[in-house]
Amino acid sequence: MVVPPSSGANSTSTVATTTATAANPPPAAASFQVNLTGEATKNGRFPTYAAHIPLSARRAPPLDMSTVEQRGHPMAVRETNKRIRPHGLQDAPTFRPTEDEFRDPMDYIKKIAPEGRKYGICKIIPPQGWTPGFAVDTEKFHFRTRRQELNSVEGGTRTNLNYLDQLSKFHKQHGMNLNRFPSVDKKPLDLYKLKKAVETRGGFEKVCKLKKWAEIGRDLGYSGKIMSSLSTSLKNSYQKWLHPYEEYLRVAKPGVQQQLEFEYGGPFNPPAAHSPMKRSQSHQTTPLAPHEDSPAIRASAALNTSLQQTEDGTKRLPQQEAQQVQRTPSSSGFTAVNTGGFTPVNLTPASFQAVNTPNPLPNREKTNSISTKTSQQAVDGPNPKRPEAHNPGLNRVPIANGQLGNPLKRAISHDSLNGISGKESEEGLDENGRRSKRAKKAPTVVGSHMSMLRPTPPRAPAQRYNINGKVGEVCDTCGKSDDKLAIFVCDGCENSYHGYCLDPAVEIPANHDWHCPRCLVGTGEFGFEEGGIYSLKQFQEKARLFKESYFGPRMQFDPVMDSKRPVTEDDVEREFWRLVESITETVEVEYGADIHSTTHGSGFPTVEKNPLNPYATDPWNLNVLPLHPESLFRHIKSDVSGMTVPWLYVGMCFSTFCWHNEDHYSYSANYQHFGSTKTWYGIPGSDAQRFEEIMREAVPELFASQPDLLFQLVTLLPPDQIKKAGVNVYALDQRAGQFVITFPQAYHAGFNHGFNFNEAVNFAPHDWESFGEAGVERLQAFRKQPCFSHDEMLMTAANRDTTIKTAKWLAPALQRIWKREMKQRTELLKRHKEYVDHHCKIDEPDVESNFECALGFEIDEKDMAENDYQCTYCKAYSYLSRFRCNATSKVMCLLHAGHYDCCDAADEHRLTSSSHTLIYRYSDTALEAITQKVTDRSKMPEAWQEKLDKMLDDEPKPSLKVLRSLVSEGERIPYDLPGLSDLKEFVSKCNAWVDEATNYITRKQQNRRKNDRVWRKSTSAKAAEQEERDKELRKIENIHKLLAAAEDISFDCPEINILTERSDAIAEFQRKAAAALQSPGLRSTQEFEDLAELGRGFNVDVPEVERLDQIVQQMKWNDKARELRGQFQTLEDVAELISRAGEIGIPEHSELLLYYKDQQAQGDLWEAKAKELISVESVHYQQLEALSTQAGSLPVSRQTLAAIDAILAKQREAHRQIQELFDKSRLPDFRSRPRYKVVREVLDGLSELNSKPSGTIDVEKEIKRHEDWMRRGKKLFGKANAPLHILQSHMNYVAEHNRFCFDLQDKPRMPVEPASREHTPVDSQEIEPAREVFCMCRQPEAGLMIECELCHEWYHGKCLKIARGKVKEDDKYTCPICDWRVKIPRDAARPKLEDLQEWQSEMPVLPFQPEEEDVLENIINTAQAFRDFMQPYTNPMMVTAEEITTQRFYLRKIEGAEILLSHETNFFRQELHKWVPVAPMPPPVLDASLSTRKPRPTKQQKEMSRLGITNPEDLPQHLRTKTHSFAKQRKSSDATAGKGHHPLQPAPRRARGRSDTPGSASTSSGHAHAHRLPPTISSTHPEPSYTPYYTSHNNGHHPGSPAFPSGPYYQSHSSHSSRLDSPGFPPRSPIGRSAPSLDPSLFSPSNSQFPASLSGGPNPGQNHMLSPQQNPFSTGPHSARDIDHVFAEFTTEPTDDLGPRNEVAEALEDSRRDEEYPDFLPE
Repeated sequence: MVVPPSSGANSTSTVATTTATAANPPPAAASFQVNLTGEATKNGRFPTYAAHIPLSARRAPPLDMSTVEQRGHPMAVRETNKRIRPHGLQDAPTFRPTEDEFRDPMDYIKKIAPEGRKYGICKIIPPQGWTPGFAVDTEKFHFRTRRQELNSVEGGTRTNLNYLDQLSKFHKQHGMNLNRFPSVDKKPLDLYKLKKAVETRGGFEKVCKLKKWAEIGRDLGYSGKIMSSLSTSLKNSYQKWLHPYEEYLRVAKPGVQQQLEFEYGGPFNPPAAHSPMKRSQSHQTTPLAPHEDSPAIRASAALNTSLQQTEDGTKRLPQQEAQQVQRTPSSSGFTAVNTGGFTPVNLTPASFQAVNTPNPLPNREKTNSISTKTSQQAVDGPNPKRPEAHNPGLNRVPIANGQLGNPLKRAISHDSLNGISGKESEEGLDENGRRSKRAKKAPTVVGSHMSMLRPTPPRAPAQRYNINGKVGEVCDTCGKSDDKLAIFVCDGCENSYHGYCLDPAVEIPANHDWHCPRCLVGTGEFGFEEGGIYSLKQFQEKARLFKESYFGPRMQFDPVMDSKRPVTEDDVEREFWRLVESITETVEVEYGADIHSTTHGSGFPTVEKNPLNPYATDPWNLNVLPLHPESLFRHIKSDVSGMTVPWLYVGMCFSTFCWHNEDHYSYSANYQHFGSTKTWYGIPGSDAQRFEEIMREAVPELFASQPDLLFQLVTLLPPDQIKKAGVNVYALDQRAGQFVITFPQAYHAGFNHGFNFNEAVNFAPHDWESFGEAGVERLQAFRKQPCFSHDEMLMTAANRDTTIKTAKWLAPALQRIWKREMKQRTELLKRHKEYVDHHCKIDEPDVESNFECALGFEIDEKDMAENDYQCTYCKAYSYLSRFRCNATSKVMCLLHAGHYDCCDAADEHRLTSSSHTLIYRYSDTALEAITQKVTDRSKMPEAWQEKLDKMLDDEPKPSLKVLRSLVSEGERIPYDLPGLSDLKEFVSKCNAWVDEATNYITRKQQNRRKNDRVWRKSTSAKAAEQEERDKELRKIENIHKLLAAAEDISFDCPEINILTERSDAIAEFQRKAAAALQSPGLRSTQEFEDLAELGRGFNVDVPEVERLDQIVQQMKWNDKARELRGQFQTLEDVAELISRAGEIGIPEHSELLLYYKDQQAQGDLWEAKAKELISVESVHYQQLEALSTQAGSLPVSRQTLAAIDAILAKQREAHRQIQELFDKSRLPDFRSRPRYKVVREVLDGLSELNSKPSGTIDVEKEIKRHEDWMRRGKKLFGKANAPLHILQSHMNYVAEHNRFCFDLQDKPRMPVEPASREHTPVDSQEIEPAREVFCMCRQPEAGLMIECELCHEWYHGKCLKIARGKVKEDDKYTCPICDWRVKIPRDAARPKLEDLQEWQSEMPVLPFQPEEEDVLENIINTAQAFRDFMQPYTNPMMVTAEEITTQRFYLRKIEGAEILLSHETNFFRQELHKWVPVAPMPPPVLDASLSTRKPRPTKQQKEMSRLGITNPEDLPQHLRTKTHSFAKQRKSSDATAGKGHHPLQPAPRRARGRSDTPGSASTSSGHAHAHRLPPTISSTHPEPSYTPYYTSHNNGHHPGSPAFPSGPYYQSHSSHSSRLDSPGFPPRSPIGRSAPSLDPSLFSPSNSQFPASLSGGPNPGQNHMLSPQQNPFSTGPHSARDIDHVFAEFTTEPTDDLGPRNEVAEALEDSRRDEEYPDFLPE
């Protein structure tokens, strides 16, 4: 990070002492300077480092916030009570708002404004919790300061010093050096006071004539000298030094004033002079040291040295006199008695020098080039290429006194202070596009918010001739360049003049300094000089050193504290005013003022930088306050820097802001973020005019040359002088975290007690508007540029804000500007018509005229930049109308239109020719309409109040309708109407009366009362109480009370008349009702009903109505009872009719009532009998039929009758369906019989009935016979225990599987490699591989593929049940086709084709059509077609050794099929063993193909394995298998028709693992076979005839899982031993799972079930088969039946399988079970 150095901001500071050395004379007394940079430059100024680096790019150490005073900080100065101030000033009020009051600043300021305006300023201390923090980046924040000489800001002191400076120049120019003040009575004579004393007594001649010199001496303080001598001394001093200069002023001053008026286009009203301009960078000085030509330095040095000489009483040494004589010819100004000149305390060899110190000036031929070069180098560095340096007409801005290049003392531009470029300054915008309240395109006075008094004027005509010349070549008076030797160049302003062109003329060239009359007369210009560039930390250090260095030597020692007394606020305040008023002591400080927050950052958080900070949108945030909804500044279309955008102020001790009031007389808010106290002085706005008069009286010389002095913020006047003149002055001390509010037009000033940081902005509540207009008029009078257009703001508010609140303040303002505008337009048109009287198109557009008006006229409502409608003369914004010169594009307001010399044309030509144009923004009519619209809106509250008052005065009883309309109209007016609340209260009372009266004149109340009555019956206990209240409300007396209340309220409405008529109607009804009740039998029901309805319509409880209602209801009941007697009625209807009779008072002996009670009794008996029959388990349908028939003549319940009818309807429908199904099952045509699925659904639907209809048992028998056929099919496929619906899904699987295995297109081929093992084609040619099929399943390659080492056929690992993780690359595998001993894993049994054909042949005798018919036929046809195809290959006579591959191929297809072709299988196996024997013995004859799936462990076995026991008897009692008992078979429903029937239950299942035979007891210790049972069903078997198959074997092997001897095929696999008993469930062991080789049960068996002779025994050559008793695979009838049954039990699914099982899912389940129970693997 580059950190450029800042000018005058070295952190290391030194305070020079006052010790004098021999080389340097002793310093002048009472002068104080602090040097922070060590060395100074030759011209006495501190260097500016890296001036080309903008402030935003500079970096510095951050400010330590703990070292500054903040609110609540221990260092902060506590708020004290009122103290005695130096001038006896009263403190301005301090307000402490609560949190609620502090929420809205506008409301709170409005609340305190009446009190605050009395003082002009006030202080607001926010609530304790309001701490916005400090948001400025102190590392980046840099600013430029202003230099302030304290005794120069006081008006009287500055006037004195200026006069002495001009006097010194005058005498020096005439060959006399005013090098010391005259001494009178051993005291230096104050020449300025002498001049004022003589002037107030009538002048020199009058004083001499009246001999007033002694009196003047006494006024000047001389009393110890003889009066005659004193008078002589004073007269001689005046005559020698003052009289020649005063005479010169009398002659030269009018000419200088005339010259200024000529340059600026004429006299000013009020008269004013030019304000200081932007300084040249070449004349920048150190932030501390005053200029060597400063009037303060010259005057104070002379006075100090005079005092020193007087006090010493000694004369100078000869060498000092000689030195003075030697310096005289080249010195400038008077020479003080101390010939060494004024010496500051920090004088160094390169420091500034006294005014009479030798300083040879360059010769006049080099004046321009040197000064220009110096100026440019200071700004742009060495040798900048600037053509303006050689063009005085371009690089010199003319100023008020005619100077061209010379910098003005203490004048500085706002732009240079804040580092804004020239381009930005010219456009009047800062870098964020905001307008500044500085003047645009015009120099400004530092400290002022306004532009200079006079705009940049056209120079005198002579300037046009000096465009390309140099200084001294052209005379600025005559404009000629001849006679160059006679041209003089002013040493002050560098203007050039011929000697003979001056007045008085100069004939002999001067050999010494020469000043033009303009400089000798003086213009009174003054401004603050630029200071250094600082960061906050650097400026804090400077402020601290200054304050310590200044007050340190002055503070007395306090013995109590054992240190110097601390500096108090009172000390600082008294010392400040002493320094301000001292003419002999000069102290200079720096002040960082008017710093743009847009470029340097605001101290408050902003939405742009801190969007989440709540203080970024706080209304007291000074970035938000100007745009508050109640602030008029929100109607300004663009930001105004310094007004709507805050400015920052960084102060040090004694830095000051002079007397001023705010721009446009606006409010201002100043917040101190941190730092030392800031003392404010305020003058209320009511005393502003008197204060201005006092200022003019105090310093008339300054106001004579600078009428706009108070705009410049450079002048102070002590408060005691102001108080003496009768103006109220108040003071307050602002500390960290506090606001100071200034009120409109209030003057204020102040100073800082030390380092602090403030932020200020303007705002404008509604009450400001009139002040703002006055402020604009004042600016126009002084030709000052406003910050914004006041008229535009008002018109914007009129267009944007249409509220009455805005119209209240806006209407008077618009009326004022409308009247002013109409007046100005009328006067302009009057002057326009004075030259040629005619009907003008501007004000009379509809009148025809013979004279054509040439003056241009436009109505232009387009928005434009403000400077486009700014008056060139007075700088006012001509928003509503403007006068434009087409030749020069200059714009004038209507006041100066035609008068101002905008071009060379005459006034008459300007107002009548087409070269000028009058432009209106709004026509007269449009402007009046806008004004009238806002005015009417503002008068809406008054108009409404007037209408209300008129109505109340005219009508004693006002109409409620009119009152309501007034209320509605008032509510639509968005304004606080005083009478609206009272009117609303009155109307509300009237509305309440109308609402109550409406209950008695409409039917709504009655209906509501009925609904309320029903509600009260069913809800709360308070209903009775509410009913009593309603009865009170329905009394007739209430109507009379309402009529009396209406008379008391005194209003009129239609309801009053209606209620009166209703009262009369009730009285008439009561008379008629009494007559009818006396003879009820003479009238009809309708007559009584009409009469009762009339009474109910009154909405009151008339006693006669209740009696009439009772009679009407009784008559209606009798009519209804007679009508319903012959009709069907439900039991509920009869009960309700009887209940109604009791309610209305029907006598008990009524014939109709007795009849219906008898009907109700019979209906209750029927209801009870019906419910009894319905609720029994076995429904008696004949009785239900009887009850249904009887219901036609009795009142019964509709629900019960519907239930009986529904039961009967279902029973009839079920009987019909059963009978129809049974009849169809007996049809001879098999295809006409119903489908099994339809019959099953009908039987299932019978479960909803409480009993089965007749014939159900017959159908159930038939369905049982059909299901027996299905069970036989399940046994064939090994699914005996599976649900019936599994049969069809499994047969579909078999058909699909056989389609591939019995595919006749699949021909024998040589072994091929799977596609994944083939080599990449040559040259990367893509060859579409053939869709080869492999394995026994005849499916393409998928997943793990294993190759047989003999036949080289590839098999799916899935088909062989071989997991990928159990196969090694070096393992060799022999397939089941090559070695018959290798077991083929099968998930289900394979039925023989012959058995399926036999099973199919049973279908014609079935009662129903089976769902499996089609798939069974498909399976049989496919297998039969393959068998027919295989006949040539199974002929023993035609088989040769060459057909081994073919035999293997077809045997592979046959083994892969899901049905068994026993003949073909045995044939190919025997033939393969014959030609290529692998096993030592031939394969056995295969007559059945059973499942090889491992049985599942039972729930009991799982529990035994979990508990680690082997004996079931050791299980806990609750875990043992329970013995089940089954109900006997239910008899036919035909025999038990009157009893309840239940749905058919499945046949009971026998417990698995147990045997009904006595021999089964040997299996109690465990199961011989682990059957697959779900954990939720006990071990039962669905077939009653099932008997577990157990066989004891000599070799100890289980017959279902034979063990074979180990073969040579898998040498790496060890043999497995087996046990006879069923395995237990020991804890799991990982050994079986981690075996590296394949499952031995699938490959080479280790043990054999065959005799030893077949396994390599004594007779290895014999080929014997096992006997039926020994071989479980024998084909004997008994063994076949037994083995089928055994393997069926092994392979069937459990009965709890409710859905079709996927083979893959079963395989996954088996593998999971193998992992969980490894000890149950088959041996």
